[in-house]
Amino acid sequence: MTELSLGLTHRFVPATAPGLTPLLLLHGTGGDETDLLPLGRTLLPGAALLSPRGAVLENGMPRFFRRLAEGVFDEADLRRRAADLAGFIAEARTAYGLAAPVAVGFSNGANIAAALLLLHPGVLAGAVLLRPMVPLRETPPVDLAGRPVLMLSGAADPIVPAANVGSLAERLRAAGATVSHETLPVGHGLSQADVAQAGAWLTRLAAA
Repeated sequence: MTELSLGLTHRFVPATAPGLTPLLLLHGTGGDETDLLPLGRTLLPGAALLSPRGAVLENGMPRFFRRLAEGVFDEADLRRRAADLAGFIAEARTAYGLAAPVAVGFSNGANIAAALLLLHPGVLAGAVLLRPMVPLRETPPVDLAGRPVLMLSGAADPIVPAANVGSLAERLRAAGATVSHETLPVGHGLSQADVAQAGAWLTRLAAA
């Protein structure tokens, strides 16, 4: 059932297995609150799933923040939307009785998840960033000590330059995050390799 409360249209799927960290599912451009639910169920079966819809429309396609061109972000809007998303997560945690979630974000969703880590470091327990880019040119110093982050890039990705995503990995490491960054032999779209790598990483995290 799609929920309309808490400021963002979203779906919530309660946990069926105790003790698993909830997953915050953040779709890519043109997705919605149902888009990544099957992925979430596959990656960490039994975990609670919280999946909001981006509040920005670009040519009718939902996004989490505005962009000025391909790969050029409206940083003022991104900061505002990241604050809104942080507030939504806090309200959802109270409403649904959730622990801090691990974000699983694809493309636009990965970018706002990275912005959450850099601007609101207490909101997420960790993140799986699928095809992320550097979200903001400058951010204040943050403490992400020990925060687990998996970044999966595509070697043939025409949208995300390798130097850009490498810079993001280094920025997160400099803030203290424990970053695993792998480049897969794929393009920008999600692949079975992403599912396998992310699922194994989340399973290890859950067992730690």
